Amino acid sequence: MEEMEEELKCPVCGSFYREPILLPCSHNLCQACARNILVQTPESESPRSRRASGSGASDYDYLDLDKMSLYSEADSGYGSYGGFASAPTTPSQKSPNGVRVFPPAMPPPAAHLSPALAPVPRNSCITCPQCHRSLILDDRGLRGFPKNRVLEGVIDRYQQSKAAALKCQLCEKAPKEATVMCEQCDVFYCDPCRLRCHPPRGPLAKHRLVPPAQGRVSRRLSPRKVSTCTDHELENHSMYCVQCKMPVCYQCLEEGKHSNHEVKALGAMWKLHKSQLSQALNGLSDRAKEAKEFLVQLRNMVQQIQENSVEFEACLVAQCDALIDALNRRKAQLLARVNKEHEHKLKVVRDQISHCTVKLRQTTGLMEYCLEVIKENDPSGFLQISDALIRRVHLTEDQWGKGTLTPRMTTDFDLSLDNSPLLQSIHQLDFVQMKASPPVPATPILQLEECCTHNSSATLSWKQPPLSTVPAEGYILELDDGNGGQFREVYVGKETMCTVDGLHFNSTYNARIKAFNKAGVSQYSKTLVLQTPEVDIKKLLAVAWFAFDPGSAHSDIIFSNDNLTVTCSSYDDRVVLGKTGFSKGVHYWELTVDRYDNHPDPAFGVARIDVTKDVMLGKDDKAWAMYVDNNRSWFMHNNSHTNRTEGGITKGATVGVLLDLNRKTLTFFINDEQQGPIAFENVDGLFFPAVSLNRNVQVTLHTGLPVPDFYSSRASIA
Repeated sequence: MEEMEEELKCPVCGSFYREPILLPCSHNLCQACARNILVQTPESESPRSRRASGSGASDYDYLDLDKMSLYSEADSGYGSYGGFASAPTTPSQKSPNGVRVFPPAMPPPAAHLSPALAPVPRNSCITCPQCHRSLILDDRGLRGFPKNRVLEGVIDRYQQSKAAALKCQLCEKAPKEATVMCEQCDVFYCDPCRLRCHPPRGPLAKHRLVPPAQGRVSRRLSPRKVSTCTDHELENHSMYCVQCKMPVCYQCLEEGKHSNHEVKALGAMWKLHKSQLSQALNGLSDRAKEAKEFLVQLRNMVQQIQENSVEFEACLVAQCDALIDALNRRKAQLLARVNKEHEHKLKVVRDQISHCTVKLRQTTGLMEYCLEVIKENDPSGFLQISDALIRRVHLTEDQWGKGTLTPRMTTDFDLSLDNSPLLQSIHQLDFVQMKASPPVPATPILQLEECCTHNSSATLSWKQPPLSTVPAEGYILELDDGNGGQFREVYVGKETMCTVDGLHFNSTYNARIKAFNKAGVSQYSKTLVLQTPEVDIKKLLAVAWFAFDPGSAHSDIIFSNDNLTVTCSSYDDRVVLGKTGFSKGVHYWELTVDRYDNHPDPAFGVARIDVTKDVMLGKDDKAWAMYVDNNRSWFMHNNSHTNRTEGGITKGATVGVLLDLNRKTLTFFINDEQQGPIAFENVDGLFFPAVSLNRNVQVTLHTGLPVPDFYSSRASIA
């Protein structure tokens, strides 16, 4: 019966139930513990107000746990309502099981009143500590819950069966042996707990303290209390309501809410439910027997697994150590080559540093000498040497311009290690000695007629060979960086078509595909060469068509019109990027201001992919922007404001952004007129179109546009 003990303990106090009450969710609580975890609810949540509004159909209304916020995930306990004035202000304490217990909101009841009879605060709510369901008490308070007499009897029999010495029920950690029992409180005390919790004064002075053994006997011999009706306290249960699934008294049938319900004899239903419970226990007993036999089998397997594991691990370690040794030897050889290249590069650069340092010292000396000569006040003396000095200065300047300031060596290492075949072999390394090796799938075939590029995207399609009999579980698509660099995985999945976004314009990419299943990975397909579109330099027409990107935008951005129109739900500035990035060519797009209220400052420009999304565009060093109001505009990068220009935007205005990556410039336009000078120069890298706005602004994006006419003319002349 030791395994049953947890079923007999209150989840709040952690001790055996004392006068347990049964909640509607079928869990139990001590009466005193139930009172300790009561909290008050707003007047609008009370059963009285609900019945008045016609929304309550039962005595107990379960609450919305999210709205009531009774359960605290931080401490796995229960707290008061943080937002209601009726919440207790006294600090809560934790019971041994971690449930928060609030001191009573009213003065403690008199000693002659049980916790169930004592008045409870108005509009009280109780939450089950086990299933976390909350309910509001009606006018009956805790008296509205039935008392679980069966549980009391089980606890009595369990305690009688324990031969160990009786323990104190109030010790916090290791319970001490009880020395007395209070017949009125029905609690066993050790001497320290009796002096602390049950002093011999006041109302407690009349309580009778007896030895623990005598208290156990008196508790066992005390007559079993008869279960009474919760609605009619003076009546015993005599019938069983089939509809409500609860015992009732005859008054409940004559004048109570069970008058029209189907009822049956209490004794007959008692025998029927006992029979049903016995049948259910038979099935559960069979499962428990099977579980015990299964546990014996598992324990035997543990020993066998441990023995086999030691032998198998030794073999595996020896094999892997041999591979590691071979790899370390090869690693040492490769590192020697890298060190040789490293020393060569350092020697070339250091020689150039030495040579440049000597020339710089000579140049600096000549400059200082010329400055002193300029200070000479003797015209004839100055003119005697001036021609020679002028020739020396020009000669020295020409020497600096003949490649002296160009590095003779790059910092990049020309050595490239292709470890993909070895990694593939390592990934395929598996235990196949004791099983037949299944075949890997055949090499996929790229369908050239369905592969294409559009803007900065590439779409690839593939299929299995027609005569292939080995199914593939998935495919791995790899793409290089557009400059002949290493391949990288861009797609892994079961589909046979994939679109890759974010490619560079005017670049050549190599693509390849392979299939895989549980047996391993197939060979790579033939490499497909893809060319992304380029800009016509003569016409300066941008070929990019794109929309805003919901995946990278701030969560407050609102999208519509196929992601071409954006606004914001916040009064703070939020950033949204375009879906296409640019690193080459000339690109121009426009944004129409659909709504402009209360004179906000939207910002337009370009940004890196990792730009800060919750501040105005240009506040950090990842964005280059023009922010504008209804009267003037400024250019901003890294929170630096420059070039204030008169002229702003209104509803219906058009803002143009011209990104010329050939000249590395960024220029802005308002209503087809250039706004200020060239905003930014020396812009280089990968840029995404960007906008920052708040809820007072709505803009629509227009792409694939020709650049302004005067810029085309200026570019053709240049």
